[in-house]
Amino acid sequence: MAYTPELTYENSCSLRRIAWAKGKPMTSVINQIIETVAQALDHSEICKFCKDKSKCTNCRFNGQHGRN
Repeated sequence: MAYTPELTYENSCSLRRIAWAKGKPMTSVINQIIETVAQALDHSEICKFCKDKSKCTNCRFNGQHGRN
């Protein structure tokens, strides 16, 4: 990963509480949240605005990859 995004205090608290409720570490829960949101998004819209076309063959949003 190029950088680690920082969470606001409120979002960090929310993530911690979600993790407690799931009985999992925050790192696992944030990955699950990203997976869930990624599935719900319009993949063609994501591709349209992508700034790194070098990763298309392995990208979940690429319709040719078969993961959307």
